[in-house]
Amino acid sequence: MDASKRQKHKLLTLFFTMMYISAFTFGGGFVIITFMKRKFVDELHWIDETEMLDMTALAQSSPGAIAVNAAILVGWKIHGFPGMIVAVLGTIIPPMAILSVISLFYQLFATNQYVALVLKGMQSGVAAVILDVSLSLGINVVKNKRWIHIALMAASFIATFFFKVNVMWIILAAAVIGIILCILERKERKTI
Repeated sequence: MDASKRQKHKLLTLFFTMMYISAFTFGGGFVIITFMKRKFVDELHWIDETEMLDMTALAQSSPGAIAVNAAILVGWKIHGFPGMIVAVLGTIIPPMAILSVISLFYQLFATNQYVALVLKGMQSGVAAVILDVSLSLGINVVKNKRWIHIALMAASFIATFFFKVNVMWIILAAAVIGIILCILERKERKTI
């Protein structure tokens, strides 16, 4: 297969993968991140785990929907600007279509007790998927064996869970700490 056909194949794979993931994930951005990790890191090996962890942090801390932010980053990493466009389109088409249909029948859905029960049942599955991605990403931080990252992760959890600190402040604090660590590491490299 020549380079042009490989690029088209990669873009098509990216588009249909993002469309599939977006169509069958319920529960928010962290759920889609889990499926993206499984597909692009574990199965296709287009991205490594560290990059996926970094992309998740960037997608979470950027304004907008985490699923679209993650699609932008993954698409750009995989195939530059065309990859970004294809990944975003694949991500937004399913929810747009589903919401368009739901909006036509909103009154039926809003008052239907069976729909309410199905959605209630889906909450358990969504919670399990979010726990799965949190644990796998957290384990990667622990495997890194840098005490500052582990301490930052623990402090962030405690601040959010026990003290109800706004996530925005935690992200800003983590960003400042990350910048300070980068500066210190650069200075350390220069002295060596």
